[in-house]
Amino acid sequence: TRGDELSRSKNSYEKVKKGGEEWPTKLVVATPVKQHMDQGAQSQVEVYMDLFTSSFYLYQESCFFFLSKIKMCMLSTKATCNSHGQDSSYFLGWQEYEKNPYHEVQNTKGIIQMGLAENQLSFDILESWLAKNPDAAGFKRSGESIFAELALFQDYHGLPHSKRHDPHQALVDFMAEIRGNKVTFDPNHLVLTAGATSANETLIFCLANPGEAVLIPTPYYPGFDRDLKWRTGVEIVPIHCTSSNGFQITETALQEAYQAAQKRNLRVKGVLVTNPSNPLGTTMTRSELNLLLSFVEDKGIHLISDEIYSGTVFSSPSFTSVMEILKERKCDENSLMWNRVHVVYSLSKDLGLPGFRVGAIYSNDDMVVAAATKMSSFGLISSQTQYLLSAMLSDKKLTKNYISENQKRLKQRQKRLVSGLQKAGISCLKGNAGLFCWVDMRHLLRSNTFEAEMELWKKIVYEVRLNISPGSSCHCTEPGWFRVCFANLSEKTLDLAMHRLKAFVGEYFNVPDTYGRSQTNHSRRRSLTKWVFRLSFDDRSPVPGR
Repeated sequence: TRGDELSRSKNSYEKVKKGGEEWPTKLVVATPVKQHMDQGAQSQVEVYMDLFTSSFYLYQESCFFFLSKIKMCMLSTKATCNSHGQDSSYFLGWQEYEKNPYHEVQNTKGIIQMGLAENQLSFDILESWLAKNPDAAGFKRSGESIFAELALFQDYHGLPHSKRHDPHQALVDFMAEIRGNKVTFDPNHLVLTAGATSANETLIFCLANPGEAVLIPTPYYPGFDRDLKWRTGVEIVPIHCTSSNGFQITETALQEAYQAAQKRNLRVKGVLVTNPSNPLGTTMTRSELNLLLSFVEDKGIHLISDEIYSGTVFSSPSFTSVMEILKERKCDENSLMWNRVHVVYSLSKDLGLPGFRVGAIYSNDDMVVAAATKMSSFGLISSQTQYLLSAMLSDKKLTKNYISENQKRLKQRQKRLVSGLQKAGISCLKGNAGLFCWVDMRHLLRSNTFEAEMELWKKIVYEVRLNISPGSSCHCTEPGWFRVCFANLSEKTLDLAMHRLKAFVGEYFNVPDTYGRSQTNHSRRRSLTKWVFRLSFDDRSPVPGR
């Protein structure tokens, strides 16, 4: 047995119960026995008792260790594997937030959630529409009940096209509207899924076998390590992008990633990109998209474009879908590339409805559509949700107003975050889309290492009480970058978060009240090093509310 597995503190067992009673945490000499002992004998016996107690806990630990191993042997390999990704700092930050969530009244000292890419800025528009259209959410059509119709089993393709509200047609029309109607989508090539997570995994199941690989440019959404790898057995090979060109994809980076996969004896089946980018908050250029199409065509592989943030673009340059570039290159059903480009979409970000679990796969490949449709039976969208959203998206006045107003609000909120960061002496990558900023805190690191990044991140989570996502969780190649979300909290809470961050930077790095830097990077790193040194000698666990 491994010593480190058996040497945990006995405190972890103080609450272990046997027969409804707590096991003793310390063995002592009974009082009647003590009366017949001199002081020296009592001391010696107590030493032996302490040794026995320690041995008891060691034995107890070993029993629990082996029992856990036996239980693991009774489960499947998939159930016990460690590839889920839950140990990522991205998810750990969420766990810390859930232990001590901020509330403006009940817990003002709690952790503010800025690691969640949710769009809560335009709920009022949707709620107003629902108030005026009660039938959509009330199991009615023209005042008549359709409860039984929606309650009965539906084909997993989705609600039949013959219904008054066709979810496939409504969704492809909305996708085209977001893209300025520069491209159109065939509803027969759309597969509905329970969110983009299900859509991405389903596509990987369709395109790759266990032990094969997909290339993804860094930094990328931390959840891909879970969504694309855990159940499929497919590997992710990073395409390393850097800040020197704003993290844009280059031919060199693509070729190096492909060669890295070959060295690992991994067959590359495709490239997956997020456009607009999560976590960068930027849109891909036409030159990047053309480069990608040329690359996948040359290698004979697939291209998956995750476009779930396409409706969040709030400033120039405008969003360009890969389907638009495919059209410009005059690719049609007679070309190989026509069947090798696939789009993932969702209403979680653009409409701010992640709880509704509405995602989609769009592909021109009939075989992919057929296979994905079969697999979609494991991730259905409820009939009620389909009916509600098809009614909502079919109202063109609503969708036009929502897209325009939501983009304005996102722009204003992003501007507010950037301003707050600047007051703290922090800059970020210039973004034009998404629900977050890619924030540069490299000058706050004690050294140019990922260890220093994690030290700073822990300080921000536990002391500043902000949950943000470190760049290392996104596989960024450069330490010191962080993703900070701005659309899931109120303006008041955002301002408080920026106040906390400014106070932290001012305390440890002596940044003046007005925007500017008064110290060199070296002196700032020395300041943080002092904090790290002090923390290393403080074994106290973080206390909620501190």
